[in-house]
Amino acid sequence: MDKSCGCIRTEKELEFAVFCIENAARELRLSPQEVYLALTEKSDILRGYIVPGYPALHTQGREYILSELLEVMRERGVA
Repeated sequence: MDKSCGCIRTEKELEFAVFCIENAARELRLSPQEVYLALTEKSDILRGYIVPGYPALHTQGREYILSELLEVMRERGVA
């Protein structure tokens, strides 16, 4: 399997993706569904940033992860 596909391969990666979506939704005052669509259909942030970044990002604190995610969303015009 190609590790660069951005596919969620483990339960831990899935939990991390949900964590990112729920925290971004809370911060942006949007529904998790709206954030999920922004990260998947309006951009490739889930597959291109969150999942590939899991090994490094999940070791950080919530505030850092959320800050980085929101910055990427702004840079890509989805926040």
